[in-house]
Amino acid sequence: MRSNRVSDIEDYIIQNKTVSLDKLCEVFNVSKNTIRRDINELTEKGSIKKVYGGVSIVEKPTLVPFNERNTKNINLKSNIGERCADFIKDGDIIFLDSGTTTLAIVDYLKEKQNLTIITNNLEVIVKAINLPNLNVIALPGNLIRKTNSFVGVDTVSILRKYNINKSFMASTGISIECGITNSHPLESEIKRVAIEKGIEIFLLVDSSKFDNSSLVTYSQLKDIDYLITDKKPAKKYIDFCNNHDITLVTCDR
Repeated sequence: MRSNRVSDIEDYIIQNKTVSLDKLCEVFNVSKNTIRRDINELTEKGSIKKVYGGVSIVEKPTLVPFNERNTKNINLKSNIGERCADFIKDGDIIFLDSGTTTLAIVDYLKEKQNLTIITNNLEVIVKAINLPNLNVIALPGNLIRKTNSFVGVDTVSILRKYNINKSFMASTGISIECGITNSHPLESEIKRVAIEKGIEIFLLVDSSKFDNSSLVTYSQLKDIDYLITDKKPAKKYIDFCNNHDITLVTCDR
C-alpha cells in the first residue's frame, strides 16, 4: 500500500539523515515520479525537506538555555524589540512572552506612561525593575530554568483573569503547516491563554525560525494580527499574511 510505502520512506530518510532521489528509487523499486509524489506528501507533513538532488530530515529545534539564546543575534533582537515598541501606546496592558526577543522590547519602553506589563518571565521582571513608569504584574509558578519563566496551573488560571490589549509572543519555530510552536508543554498552555485574552496578537520571530517546528503547537499562524521579523520572509509567508489579513513588519525597512 502507498501509505505504508510513504511511512517506510520517511523512516529510511530519518535513519540516513540525507538521501538522494536515485537511492530512494533503488531501495523502494519505484519510479522517480512516484518518489516525488511520496516526497511531496512528507514535505507537507513537515518531517522532511527537499535539498539539492534529494531529501533531508527536518531537525527539530531543541530547548536552548535562556542565557545562551540571549547572547545570540543581539542586534537583530534589539531591532525587532524597537519595532514592537512602536505599537505600544500609553495606558496599554501588554503581555510579554518568555523569549529573548520579547525581552528586548523592555529597552524601548522608557518613555511610555501608565503602561502595565503582564509576564511570567524572570528576565523581563528584573529588567523592568529599573523603569518606574512600568507597572509589572508577575505571574506565579515554578521556575523553568532553561527559559527563566514561571509555569504552572495557577499561572494559567491567574492569567485568565486579566484583560490584555496586546500580546507579544515568541516561538521556537513557525511553519504554515504546524503553526506556532514551542518546546515546553506547560509554557505552551500559558501562551495559548495569552493569545486567547489578547485583543491584538504580535508574533516576534527572526528569520531562522521560519519552516521549523517544535514539540507543541500553541497557535495557528492565521490567529495572529502582526508578524514582526528581521527581514522579508519567503513568498509563501508573504502570501499567507496577505490572505489572512496579517500585518507583516520587517526591520530591514
